[in-house]
Amino acid sequence: MGYIRCLVCSLSLSSPLVGVIVVCLTSSVTLAATTESQTQKVNLWHGRAPVGDGKFEAVDTAISVYPVRGKTSAPAVVICPGGGYVALSMEPEGHGIARWLNRHGIAGVVLEYRMPNGRPLVPLLDAQRAIRTVRANAKTWGIDPGRVGILGFSAGGHLASTAATHFDAGEPKATDPIDRLSCRPDFAILVYPVITMGDKTHAGSKASLLGPNPSPAMVELFSNERQVTDRTPPMFLAHAKDDTTVVPDNSRMMCEALRAHHVPAEYLELPYGQHGLNGFKGPMWDAWQTKSLEWLATQRLLSADK
Repeated sequence: MGYIRCLVCSLSLSSPLVGVIVVCLTSSVTLAATTESQTQKVNLWHGRAPVGDGKFEAVDTAISVYPVRGKTSAPAVVICPGGGYVALSMEPEGHGIARWLNRHGIAGVVLEYRMPNGRPLVPLLDAQRAIRTVRANAKTWGIDPGRVGILGFSAGGHLASTAATHFDAGEPKATDPIDRLSCRPDFAILVYPVITMGDKTHAGSKASLLGPNPSPAMVELFSNERQVTDRTPPMFLAHAKDDTTVVPDNSRMMCEALRAHHVPAEYLELPYGQHGLNGFKGPMWDAWQTKSLEWLATQRLLSADK
């Protein structure tokens, strides 16, 4: 993983990726059987969910786990659907993505993260808990705990990039064994993501996450292009050039920050598709899926599984 691919990989209309329906990867990538395993829904907090500053609320949230049949150490991806931090696009950016990953030998884990309502730590705490929970159940779910990534769309992309820049190694002495595990994702895939809380942000996502009058310190903390370090995991980003809802400068800034810290990264700038890539279908939707799988293979994150 020691190289940088932070080029703007723009696709032209003549690109062979346009219109791709069947993903063909190198022989090092083993595709799973198309038959899906039994989905499991797992509560994360058991009715006592943290909101930050040592406070809790009597609610819960869950992950839906799509394990890969016949695998004992498959990679896994925690999926953060978009929705502007006010709702969740659960099917096209959640369960549909989990089924797609499953077909390619990757366990999909759909996160139903809580809405922040001006409490910015709430979604992050859910994402961190989801990653820890996957690692805690890795043997049961046939997952490799060293290949647990995160994927997010739009505001879910902001959450995924937050989890990839705000993490810890776990608390070894924690009473809860899940809290003893790292919440650092091993890689991240961000699709038309909100990244910054600065001038190029999506105003609605910012207001929902940080509230109406956030302090400069909170804007800085959740502008994830400013939180990159050499410990940030490798990232793949994809964004349509004509996206006016979440402008592609978000992805560009993140890629530049990753490059500055020598973190492996690739940015796919798509020629069209706007926000949502033409309603989650068509050649631009297919293109990011194809390229992200190829990128995972180059990062040796899709090595042959036992």
